[in-house]
Amino acid sequence: MRKIILALALLAVPVTGQEHKPMRPATADEQKVRAAAVIADYRFDDLLWENDRIAFRIYGRALEAAEPPSSSGIDAWGKRVRWPFMDRQLRTGDQHADHGEGIDFYNVGTGRGTGGLGIWHDNKLWTSRNYVRPKILHSGPEVADFSVEYDPWPVDTLRTVRENRRFTLPAGTNFTRMTSTIASSSDAEMIVGIGISKRPVDGSKLGEVRKDEAGARISWWGPADGEGNSGKGRMAAAVIVDPARFAGFTEDSDNYLILVRVQPGRPFVYYSGAAWDRGGDFAMREAWDSYVDGQRPDFRP
Repeated sequence: MRKIILALALLAVPVTGQEHKPMRPATADEQKVRAAAVIADYRFDDLLWENDRIAFRIYGRALEAAEPPSSSGIDAWGKRVRWPFMDRQLRTGDQHADHGEGIDFYNVGTGRGTGGLGIWHDNKLWTSRNYVRPKILHSGPEVADFSVEYDPWPVDTLRTVRENRRFTLPAGTNFTRMTSTIASSSDAEMIVGIGISKRPVDGSKLGEVRKDEAGARISWWGPADGEGNSGKGRMAAAVIVDPARFAGFTEDSDNYLILVRVQPGRPFVYYSGAAWDRGGDFAMREAWDSYVDGQRPDFRP
Protein backbone atom coordinates (compact mmCIF):
# COMPACT_ATOMS: atom_id res chain seq x y z
CA MET A 1 0.00 0.00 0.00
CA ARG A 2 2.85 2.38 0.84
CA LYS A 3 4.31 1.72 -2.62
CA ILE A 4 1.01 2.61 -4.31
CA ILE A 5 0.57 5.82 -2.31
CA LEU A 6 4.15 6.91 -3.04
CA ALA A 7 3.75 6.25 -6.76
CA LEU A 8 0.53 8.24 -6.88
CA ALA A 9 2.17 11.10 -5.06
CA LEU A 10 5.10 11.19 -7.46
CA LEU A 11 2.81 11.26 -10.48
CA ALA A 12 0.69 14.01 -8.95
CA VAL A 13 3.54 16.44 -8.18
CA PRO A 14 3.96 18.88 -11.10
CA VAL A 15 7.23 20.41 -12.21
CA THR A 16 7.23 24.16 -11.49
CA GLY A 17 5.29 25.93 -14.23
CA GLN A 18 4.32 22.63 -15.89
CA GLU A 19 1.65 20.01 -15.37
CA HIS A 20 4.10 17.16 -16.01
CA LYS A 21 7.81 16.50 -16.05
CA PRO A 22 9.66 17.06 -19.34
CA MET A 23 10.86 13.99 -21.19
CA ARG A 24 14.59 13.40 -20.94
CA PRO A 25 16.29 12.96 -24.35
CA ALA A 26 18.00 9.63 -25.05
CA THR A 27 21.77 9.65 -24.62
CA ALA A 28 24.11 8.64 -27.43
CA ASP A 29 24.63 5.23 -25.80
CA GLU A 30 20.88 4.73 -25.32
CA GLN A 31 20.33 5.42 -29.01
CA LYS A 32 22.53 2.42 -29.87
CA VAL A 33 20.21 -0.01 -28.05
CA ARG A 34 17.52 -1.71 -30.13
CA ALA A 35 15.47 -3.55 -27.49
CA ALA A 36 14.67 -3.26 -23.78
CA ALA A 37 12.48 -4.72 -21.04
CA VAL A 38 11.84 -2.69 -17.87
CA ILE A 39 9.68 -3.08 -14.77
CA ALA A 40 8.32 0.36 -13.88
CA ASP A 41 8.17 -0.02 -10.09
CA TYR A 42 7.40 3.71 -9.88
CA ARG A 43 4.14 3.18 -11.85
CA PHE A 44 2.41 0.15 -10.26
CA ASP A 45 4.90 -2.34 -11.77
CA ASP A 46 3.97 -1.77 -15.39
CA LEU A 47 6.18 -4.11 -17.43
CA LEU A 48 7.45 -2.37 -20.57
CA TRP A 49 9.13 -4.02 -23.53
CA GLU A 50 10.05 -2.66 -26.93
CA ASN A 51 12.40 -2.95 -29.86
CA ASP A 52 13.35 -0.69 -32.74
CA ARG A 53 9.85 -0.88 -34.27
CA ILE A 54 7.15 -1.21 -31.64
CA ALA A 55 6.45 -1.03 -27.88
CA PHE A 56 4.22 -3.00 -25.50
CA ARG A 57 3.12 -3.00 -21.86
CA ILE A 58 1.39 -5.33 -19.41
CA TYR A 59 0.06 -4.38 -16.00
CA GLY A 60 1.00 -5.43 -12.48
CA ARG A 61 -1.35 -6.30 -9.65
CA ALA A 62 -0.85 -2.94 -7.92
CA LEU A 63 -2.77 -1.24 -10.73
CA GLU A 64 -5.89 -3.28 -9.98
CA ALA A 65 -6.38 -1.36 -6.73
CA ALA A 66 -5.21 2.02 -8.03
CA GLU A 67 -7.08 2.17 -11.34
CA PRO A 68 -9.90 -0.40 -11.51
CA PRO A 69 -10.91 -2.07 -13.68
CA SER A 70 -7.45 -3.14 -14.77
CA SER A 71 -6.81 -5.80 -17.40
CA SER A 72 -4.38 -8.62 -18.12
CA GLY A 73 -4.55 -7.62 -21.77
CA ILE A 74 -1.55 -6.28 -23.69
CA ASP A 75 -1.11 -2.55 -24.32
CA ALA A 76 0.73 -1.24 -27.40
CA TRP A 77 2.44 2.12 -27.86
CA GLY A 78 3.27 3.78 -31.15
CA LYS A 79 6.91 4.74 -31.61
CA ARG A 80 8.84 6.64 -34.28
CA VAL A 81 12.41 6.21 -33.00
CA ARG A 82 14.62 3.13 -33.26
CA TRP A 83 15.80 3.18 -29.64
CA PRO A 84 13.93 2.60 -26.33
CA PHE A 85 11.68 5.43 -25.16
CA MET A 86 8.94 3.92 -22.98
CA ASP A 87 10.59 4.24 -19.58
CA ARG A 88 11.65 7.84 -20.20
CA GLN A 89 8.19 8.76 -21.45
CA LEU A 90 6.34 7.00 -18.63
CA ARG A 91 8.43 8.90 -16.08
CA THR A 92 7.01 12.20 -17.36
CA GLY A 93 3.61 11.27 -15.91
CA ASP A 94 2.16 12.13 -19.32
CA GLN A 95 2.68 9.09 -21.56
CA HIS A 96 -0.51 9.89 -23.49
CA ALA A 97 1.08 12.96 -25.10
CA ASP A 98 3.43 12.88 -28.08
CA HIS A 99 6.83 14.02 -26.81
CA GLY A 100 8.46 13.42 -30.18
CA GLU A 101 9.50 9.78 -29.88
CA GLY A 102 6.15 8.01 -29.59
CA ILE A 103 2.81 7.95 -27.82
CA ASP A 104 0.49 5.80 -25.73
CA PHE A 105 -3.07 6.24 -26.97
CA TYR A 106 -4.23 2.64 -27.40
CA ASN A 107 -6.85 1.78 -24.78
CA VAL A 108 -6.85 -1.85 -23.63
CA GLY A 109 -9.92 -1.30 -21.46
CA THR A 110 -11.32 -4.60 -20.19
CA GLY A 111 -10.34 -6.41 -23.40
CA ARG A 112 -7.35 -8.47 -24.45
CA GLY A 113 -5.54 -5.56 -26.10
CA THR A 114 -3.06 -6.82 -28.68
CA GLY A 115 -2.77 -10.54 -28.01
CA GLY A 116 -3.87 -11.24 -24.44
CA LEU A 117 -5.55 -14.58 -23.88
CA GLY A 118 -8.21 -16.41 -21.90
CA ILE A 119 -9.97 -19.77 -21.83
CA TRP A 120 -12.96 -19.93 -24.17
CA HIS A 121 -15.76 -21.90 -22.52
CA ASP A 122 -19.54 -21.77 -22.84
CA ASN A 123 -19.31 -18.81 -25.26
CA LYS A 124 -17.39 -16.76 -22.71
CA LEU A 125 -13.74 -15.78 -22.30
CA TRP A 126 -12.45 -16.56 -18.80
CA THR A 127 -9.42 -14.38 -18.06
CA SER A 128 -6.76 -14.00 -15.38
CA ARG A 129 -5.91 -11.08 -13.15
CA ASN A 130 -2.74 -9.07 -13.85
CA TYR A 131 0.72 -10.59 -14.01
CA VAL A 132 2.87 -11.67 -11.05
CA ARG A 133 6.47 -12.90 -10.49
CA PRO A 134 8.27 -11.37 -13.49
CA LYS A 135 11.75 -12.50 -14.55
CA ILE A 136 13.72 -10.29 -16.95
CA LEU A 137 15.94 -12.63 -18.98
CA HIS A 138 17.40 -10.12 -21.46
CA SER A 139 16.91 -6.35 -21.65
CA GLY A 140 18.71 -5.51 -24.87
CA PRO A 141 20.71 -4.60 -26.65
CA GLU A 142 19.14 -6.76 -29.41
CA VAL A 143 16.27 -8.58 -27.69
CA ALA A 144 13.70 -8.03 -24.94
CA ASP A 145 13.02 -11.37 -23.23
CA PHE A 146 11.16 -12.07 -19.98
CA SER A 147 8.60 -14.31 -18.35
CA VAL A 148 5.65 -13.73 -16.02
CA GLU A 149 3.06 -15.84 -14.26
CA TYR A 150 -0.69 -15.48 -13.94
CA ASP A 151 -2.13 -16.80 -10.69
CA PRO A 152 -4.93 -19.41 -10.76
CA TRP A 153 -8.29 -18.32 -12.09
CA PRO A 154 -11.58 -20.20 -12.53
CA VAL A 155 -13.13 -21.37 -15.78
CA ASP A 156 -16.77 -21.55 -14.72
CA THR A 157 -17.01 -24.60 -12.41
CA LEU A 158 -15.20 -26.73 -14.97
CA ARG A 159 -11.60 -26.20 -13.89
CA THR A 160 -9.03 -23.87 -12.43
CA VAL A 161 -6.06 -22.81 -14.55
CA ARG A 162 -2.82 -20.88 -14.14
CA GLU A 163 -0.30 -19.70 -16.72
CA ASN A 164 3.40 -19.12 -17.24
CA ARG A 165 4.22 -17.06 -20.32
CA ARG A 166 7.50 -16.06 -21.91
CA PHE A 167 7.65 -12.94 -24.09
CA THR A 168 10.47 -12.59 -26.65
CA LEU A 169 10.80 -9.53 -28.90
CA PRO A 170 13.99 -9.36 -30.99
CA ALA A 171 14.99 -6.30 -32.97
CA GLY A 172 13.63 -5.90 -36.48
CA THR A 173 10.10 -7.29 -36.08
CA ASN A 174 6.69 -6.05 -34.94
CA PHE A 175 5.82 -9.42 -33.38
CA THR A 176 6.44 -10.67 -29.86
CA ARG A 177 6.85 -14.44 -29.63
CA MET A 178 4.70 -15.81 -26.82
CA THR A 179 5.39 -19.21 -25.26
CA SER A 180 2.51 -20.08 -22.95
CA THR A 181 2.13 -23.03 -20.60
CA ILE A 182 -1.28 -23.35 -18.96
CA ALA A 183 -1.66 -25.78 -16.08
CA SER A 184 -5.15 -27.01 -15.24
CA SER A 185 -7.01 -28.90 -12.55
CA SER A 186 -8.48 -30.98 -15.39
CA ASP A 187 -6.50 -32.96 -17.97
CA ALA A 188 -9.08 -32.30 -20.69
CA GLU A 189 -8.14 -30.23 -23.74
CA MET A 190 -8.82 -26.49 -23.54
CA ILE A 191 -9.79 -23.94 -26.15
CA VAL A 192 -7.74 -20.78 -25.67
CA GLY A 193 -8.99 -17.51 -27.13
CA ILE A 194 -6.37 -14.92 -28.07
CA GLY A 195 -7.84 -11.50 -28.62
CA ILE A 196 -7.59 -8.06 -30.13
CA SER A 197 -9.67 -5.37 -28.41
CA LYS A 198 -12.55 -4.07 -30.51
CA ARG A 199 -12.75 -0.47 -29.27
CA PRO A 200 -9.33 0.89 -28.34
CA VAL A 201 -10.03 4.58 -29.07
CA ASP A 202 -13.19 6.18 -27.68
CA GLY A 203 -15.50 3.29 -26.89
CA SER A 204 -17.51 3.49 -30.11
CA LYS A 205 -15.27 3.28 -33.16
CA LEU A 206 -14.44 -0.08 -34.70
CA GLY A 207 -11.47 -0.83 -36.89
CA GLU A 208 -11.21 -3.15 -39.88
CA VAL A 209 -10.60 -6.81 -39.07
CA ARG A 210 -9.34 -9.47 -41.47
CA LYS A 211 -9.49 -13.19 -40.69
CA ASP A 212 -7.22 -15.65 -42.51
CA GLU A 213 -8.29 -19.21 -41.77
CA ALA A 214 -5.67 -20.84 -43.99
CA GLY A 215 -2.88 -18.83 -42.40
CA ALA A 216 -4.33 -19.13 -38.88
CA ARG A 217 -4.02 -15.41 -38.27
CA ILE A 218 -6.16 -12.35 -37.60
CA SER A 219 -5.16 -8.77 -38.39
CA TRP A 220 -6.75 -5.47 -37.48
CA TRP A 221 -6.37 -1.91 -38.73
CA GLY A 222 -7.65 0.50 -36.12
CA PRO A 223 -9.83 3.60 -36.42
CA ALA A 224 -8.29 7.07 -36.42
CA ASP A 225 -7.95 8.75 -33.06
CA GLY A 226 -8.87 12.32 -33.92
CA GLU A 227 -8.86 14.08 -37.28
CA GLY A 228 -5.96 14.75 -39.64
CA ASN A 229 -2.59 15.91 -38.35
CA SER A 230 -4.12 17.03 -35.07
CA GLY A 231 -5.17 13.45 -34.27
CA LYS A 232 -2.99 10.68 -32.89
CA GLY A 233 -3.26 8.33 -35.84
CA ARG A 234 -4.12 4.64 -35.99
CA MET A 235 -2.86 1.50 -34.32
CA ALA A 236 -2.76 -1.90 -36.01
CA ALA A 237 -2.56 -5.36 -34.47
CA ALA A 238 -2.32 -9.02 -35.44
CA VAL A 239 -2.19 -12.47 -33.87
CA ILE A 240 -0.72 -15.54 -35.56
CA VAL A 241 -1.23 -19.06 -34.20
CA ASP A 242 -0.06 -22.52 -35.15
CA PRO A 243 -2.28 -23.84 -37.99
CA ALA A 244 -2.06 -27.30 -36.41
CA ARG A 245 -3.79 -25.95 -33.29
CA PHE A 246 -6.16 -23.47 -34.97
CA ALA A 247 -9.79 -23.94 -33.88
CA GLY A 248 -11.61 -21.05 -35.55
CA PHE A 249 -12.61 -17.44 -34.97
CA THR A 250 -15.20 -15.92 -32.67
CA GLU A 251 -15.79 -12.71 -30.74
CA ASP A 252 -17.30 -11.36 -27.56
CA SER A 253 -18.39 -7.86 -26.59
CA ASP A 254 -14.79 -6.69 -26.08
CA ASN A 255 -12.64 -8.71 -28.47
CA TYR A 256 -12.08 -10.30 -31.83
CA LEU A 257 -10.78 -13.77 -30.99
CA ILE A 258 -8.74 -16.48 -32.66
CA LEU A 259 -9.06 -19.90 -31.03
CA VAL A 260 -6.46 -22.64 -30.48
CA ARG A 261 -6.60 -26.13 -28.98
CA VAL A 262 -4.28 -26.52 -26.01
CA GLN A 263 -3.28 -29.46 -23.83
CA PRO A 264 -2.82 -28.62 -20.13
CA GLY A 265 0.81 -28.40 -19.07
CA ARG A 266 2.17 -28.40 -22.62
CA PRO A 267 3.69 -25.17 -23.96
CA PHE A 268 2.29 -23.62 -27.12
CA VAL A 269 3.58 -20.69 -29.16
CA TYR A 270 1.78 -17.79 -30.77
CA TYR A 271 2.80 -14.36 -32.07
CA SER A 272 1.29 -11.01 -31.17
CA GLY A 273 2.12 -7.88 -33.15
CA ALA A 274 1.22 -4.21 -33.40
CA ALA A 275 2.12 -1.07 -35.34
CA TRP A 276 1.44 2.68 -35.50
CA ASP A 277 0.63 4.30 -38.82
CA ARG A 278 2.95 7.23 -37.93
CA GLY A 279 5.87 5.05 -36.96
CA GLY A 280 7.46 5.08 -40.40
CA ASP A 281 6.83 1.45 -41.41
CA PHE A 282 3.11 1.03 -42.13
CA ALA A 283 1.27 4.17 -43.22
CA MET A 284 -1.54 2.25 -44.93
CA ARG A 285 -3.61 -0.81 -44.11
CA GLU A 286 -2.39 -2.62 -47.22
CA ALA A 287 1.22 -2.40 -46.04
CA TRP A 288 0.31 -3.86 -42.65
CA ASP A 289 -1.75 -6.67 -44.16
CA SER A 290 1.08 -7.54 -46.54
CA TYR A 291 3.54 -7.64 -43.65
CA VAL A 292 1.28 -9.91 -41.59
CA ASP A 293 0.71 -12.21 -44.58
CA GLY A 294 4.47 -12.49 -45.12
CA GLN A 295 5.22 -13.81 -41.62
CA ARG A 296 6.50 -17.40 -41.40
CA PRO A 297 6.66 -18.04 -37.63
CA ASP A 298 8.36 -20.90 -35.84
CA PHE A 299 5.87 -22.54 -33.51
CA ARG A 300 8.25 -24.96 -31.84
CA PRO A 301 8.25 -24.35 -28.05
